[in-house]
Amino acid sequence: MGAPRRTLGLVRAIDADSVAEGVMTTIGMTRAGGRAVAAPARSGSRVRQVLLVCGVLSSLLYVATDLLGGMRYEGYSFTSRAVSELMATGAPSEAFVDPLFITYGVLALAFGVGVLREGAGRGRALRIAGALLVGYAVIGFTGPTFFEMHPRGAGSSVGDAAHIVLTGALVLLLLLAIGSGALALGKRFRVYSFGTLLTLVVFGALAGVYGARLAAGQPTPGLGIVERVDIYASLLWVAALASALLRRPSSRSAPSLP
Repeated sequence: MGAPRRTLGLVRAIDADSVAEGVMTTIGMTRAGGRAVAAPARSGSRVRQVLLVCGVLSSLLYVATDLLGGMRYEGYSFTSRAVSELMATGAPSEAFVDPLFITYGVLALAFGVGVLREGAGRGRALRIAGALLVGYAVIGFTGPTFFEMHPRGAGSSVGDAAHIVLTGALVLLLLLAIGSGALALGKRFRVYSFGTLLTLVVFGALAGVYGARLAAGQPTPGLGIVERVDIYASLLWVAALASALLRRPSSRSAPSLP
């Protein structure tokens, strides 16, 4: 009697292992129309997370580049000088900040692609915001390479005029992206986005007042503060959008089992 019992116990153990193995091999499977279909690979979720995290990383990198670049520029004043002066032709900080600002552009582009992908399942407003952020990043690549301003007091030039036009285009794309993104998520994010838009418009207008003095090489007390409020507000919005999208379930998630 002992041998049969041991045999029966062994058979049951094998059956249990078979059932467990069957369960393990069906994890990630869903049923559609009575047929088992494979769920999307986890790699898709990882790609989504990486693209969206790039939004937070891009904002952090921009702030770090601004701070470290200013410290490498002897005599630079964060309260009275523009961020663009860090990458001006021949500036002491140019060689340091240019690669970092280009890296910022890469991260911003990746985030724009991530927002565009999210919009595929969440409506037109988010798709438009993603497309505008992609355009913002692509156009921004030309800044540190082709449209750098000249040092203060060096005189006006075609390059400086092109830099002003480029800056205006980037600001417009960013304003439109924030406006579209405001309509894509909930009420709280909409209110926050409209508050950001108001901040950008007000402080952008204040920064514009300094334009003639900057071009003439005259002192611009307060310009650095006004411009950085404007820039940092937009960077914070990008990080907030990335965080909000990361907290939401993916629009490409597999359907749950009935």
